[in-house]
Amino acid sequence: MAHPILMPKPGQMTEECTLVAWHKQEGDKVSKGDVLFEIETDKSNMDVEAFDDGVLLKRIVQEGETVAVNSVCAYVGEPGEAIPDAPAAAAPAAAAAAPTPVATAAAPTAPSSPTPASTAPAQPQAGGVRLRISPRASRLAADSGIDPRTITGTGPEGRITERDVQTALAARSAVPATMPAPLAIRPATPASSPSAPTRYEWEDEAAPRQMSRMRRVIAERLTLSATTVPQFTVTVAVDMTRVLALRAEFKAAGTALSVTDFIVSATAQTLAEFPDVNSRTDGVSVWQRRRVHMGLAVALSDGLVVPVIRDADRLSLDALHKRAAELAEGARNGLLTPDDLTGGTFTISNLGMLGVDEFSAIINPGESAILAVSSVVPMPVAVGDGIGIRQIMKLTLTSDHRLVDGELAARFLNALRRRLQDADAFRGDVLNG
Repeated sequence: MAHPILMPKPGQMTEECTLVAWHKQEGDKVSKGDVLFEIETDKSNMDVEAFDDGVLLKRIVQEGETVAVNSVCAYVGEPGEAIPDAPAAAAPAAAAAAPTPVATAAAPTAPSSPTPASTAPAQPQAGGVRLRISPRASRLAADSGIDPRTITGTGPEGRITERDVQTALAARSAVPATMPAPLAIRPATPASSPSAPTRYEWEDEAAPRQMSRMRRVIAERLTLSATTVPQFTVTVAVDMTRVLALRAEFKAAGTALSVTDFIVSATAQTLAEFPDVNSRTDGVSVWQRRRVHMGLAVALSDGLVVPVIRDADRLSLDALHKRAAELAEGARNGLLTPDDLTGGTFTISNLGMLGVDEFSAIINPGESAILAVSSVVPMPVAVGDGIGIRQIMKLTLTSDHRLVDGELAARFLNALRRRLQDADAFRGDVLNG
């Protein structure tokens, strides 16, 4: 019988993916392990391979179309074999009950913390006919104020895709090229309203643009974290003078290390000492993790990703430096796999290279804390009985108050500060590494 090729689920928090490119045509021979098509998740691109030998009988999902995970993308079987009648792209709620997929991503994924996903089931039209629309298209239509019933779907069986909504949005907002950009007018508000302006407000705005997929996912996850997790912050100042001097000494000897390397190393060791800060909760149960997988935020042109350094507490400074550089390079070139981006137990967000005096970060879903690293700034401080100029860096820990209280956060940061100010321990790490 014909085997369905399903859209894989690269991560526990992923509910839909975009089919970027097909690598096989209908009628092509397919062998187990062949790459059938390439997909785009919210963070990276990946190849999808076949589990069975045969012929690609039919491609259901077209290039550029976004569908829910576990949706049927194609069928593989013997030449001339009948193709079952099946929907091309099930809504996420229906996809959860789908059978085990017969296609797999080339790179395995590590489990990540569950996050409630927004679903967009088909909506009924007049006369009981159900409107076929993808989840992303449904959200975009709702955000843009477009009635999806007025859109002609170009997807399988007339399904409305995100591209269809974007086309309708472009047509609605199109204006002649010779006309100036429109001025948005906010109507005047009656003077009787004490909290509203009493005059017209003119706003000269550019044409709207859609947020990138990555930016929308970042917004959804961090909004979820900020609104469902009781978060508080604690800040300490760290004297980095000796670390900077040691870094310069290593560089002169041919070992190039960044300030971030020292911070990651010290943080990983401190997490091993304070496992409660390395835990997670669903609000009822608590899981204390035995391994330290360090997430390191990397800025991209359209958002950011958090690649993960596995077992960071077991790596030397030099090994940490090499792995962090590999992941950062892969992130900027779009070469990271889902396995590189999932399974973190703690995250570091470093804005030190951008001249930031102090900031706080929002906890990544599934973790109990995040460390915000500011710039190293020369400051006058008390040194013995006098005043000296020292290189000071602020560290701010944002914690989930369900797992970490103020006393624990303070002890964690003080332990981290002691490690960063102990240059001799770093020297031994490099010499022994």
